[in-house]
Amino acid sequence: MKRATQKRTTASKRPRFVAGKPPALEHALETSLTLNGARVTRRIPARQHLIDFLREELGLTGSHVSCEHGVCGTCTVRVDGRIVRGCLMLAVQADGRRVDTIEGLSDSGELAELQEAFHRRNALQCGFCTPGMLITAQDLVTNQPDASRERIREHLSGNYCRCTGYQAIVDAIEDVLAARRKKT
Repeated sequence: MKRATQKRTTASKRPRFVAGKPPALEHALETSLTLNGARVTRRIPARQHLIDFLREELGLTGSHVSCEHGVCGTCTVRVDGRIVRGCLMLAVQADGRRVDTIEGLSDSGELAELQEAFHRRNALQCGFCTPGMLITAQDLVTNQPDASRERIREHLSGNYCRCTGYQAIVDAIEDVLAARRKKT
């Protein structure tokens, strides 16, 4: 009899799962980050991915969700100056960090050269991959100003495009690199 009582006591301490309600173990954490230059503080569920937080909670839908495994590049954002896959990073990991989205980078004018080159070279078609491509291209243009055509392709290899065949995208990035070289 004693053993049965112990089992019931242990079982009663387990979280109860009720259909339609989140499990009792879900925790939200106070998180503060600098988003596109503005301070944002929210209580964020511990397991929510950065891309979902940006899209669903803040309405920043420029970066897309596709594979949710970090291989397609549509969810690319910049965290503390480095490109990351928003589907692989938890939003609470951005606490105390600077996050830049396609909206912020575009509004600031930082992507203007690349946007113009993409337009001129017809390096976009459906546009689904374009935000991730632009952020990745900006990373390359900033950090590898002498990149070869082969290096451009290698740097873009984590971003999928099903429409353009990449030729025009590589041409656009090469144009921006060449124009910047002429200025120096």
